[in-house]
Amino acid sequence: MPRNNAPSSISDSRVLIKPDPMLPIPISIIIATVLIAYPVSTSWNIWRPEFMMLITLFWVMHQPKWCGVWFAFVVGILTDLILDGHLGTHAFVFVLLTFLARFLTRNRRMLTFLSLWIIASIVVLADLILFFLYQRITGNVVPLWFWSPLIPSILVWPVICFFLKRWRGS
Repeated sequence: MPRNNAPSSISDSRVLIKPDPMLPIPISIIIATVLIAYPVSTSWNIWRPEFMMLITLFWVMHQPKWCGVWFAFVVGILTDLILDGHLGTHAFVFVLLTFLARFLTRNRRMLTFLSLWIIASIVVLADLILFFLYQRITGNVVPLWFWSPLIPSILVWPVICFFLKRWRGS
């Protein structure tokens, strides 16, 4: 005899199934690849958000079982290959940013949208600081427009969260 609170049939049971991110992760990486490789004029290029870093950050924070340090490393290598940069530069920075994001979210059980936006803003700033230090160490002169992706990257974070919220897990 079934208990009163037990479901009587399979159709009555309401099991929460988390969406599988196996398909959206590579699709979002491909879309970010197109967004960073699409040719635009120089005046627009300096305002281009850091799409690959933001997508990596999204998946690292929302799907930590699927995306971790190795995911950040592979996406960083892919970014280096696409942008024709020194191999390993973006990979190293993405791994450091993954550690930073994990450090900032490790003791929080419930992350609100605002707290995630603040963490993403901190990580975007850290990304630009690390690349600034890299440019200075290698002897390159860093122009003032180097910092221009900061505001667009911070502002595009809610758009990325909106489009990928279905697969974010919890």
